Amino acid sequence: MNDKYKTIESQTTGIYKEKGSKFLSFACPVYSENEIKLIIAQIKKEYFDARHHCYAYRLGISGEIFRVNDDGEPSGTAGRPIYGQMLSFDVTNILIVVVRYFGGTKLGTSGLINAYKTAAADALKNAKITEQTEQQIVSLRFCYSAINNIMKLVKDEKIEILEKITELDCCMKIKIDKSKMAMILEKLLKIESVSIQNSNNQSVITGETNV
Repeated sequence: MNDKYKTIESQTTGIYKEKGSKFLSFACPVYSENEIKLIIAQIKKEYFDARHHCYAYRLGISGEIFRVNDDGEPSGTAGRPIYGQMLSFDVTNILIVVVRYFGGTKLGTSGLINAYKTAAADALKNAKITEQTEQQIVSLRFCYSAINNIMKLVKDEKIEILEKITELDCCMKIKIDKSKMAMILEKLLKIESVSIQNSNNQSVITGETNV
């Protein structure tokens, strides 16, 4: 199973200037369409005086979810060239917004395509591209008596803990590499009192309990 993908480590910016027009680019790592909407809204608010706010995004380990937006520029001259740079750099889980300040001189179709492509590429060149492993977040509930076994498994498998509450009834939210999911769930199943929910709060497995 291929569970590796490339993305950018943190937000970066770029710039391109042509015939008085200025193109500011913003590349952001993203993981959901709701997150994307918030970032676009924030950029539009901050750069409210710009003529256009064009963007493209790509989500999923193989980039299966994507969208391009020309925001008033001639069709195919903005969003598609931005998206093309994501393909060229082989990155996903990414949003790139290019903000244009019009300089008074029209650039023509080829000029616009080159401007948005170059601005997007500049933001990506300034980014640190890293290889990530696709992960799934799950929540555990278990009795305190099971905590030693849980923590041993977490340590042995190098599992990232996002949240932890240790009381009589314990809760823990963890990230698991998708390729290891079946194996780790099988080990958790053997620990007494454990119940597991996925990120949608749906029960995915329940261990034996004597409580």
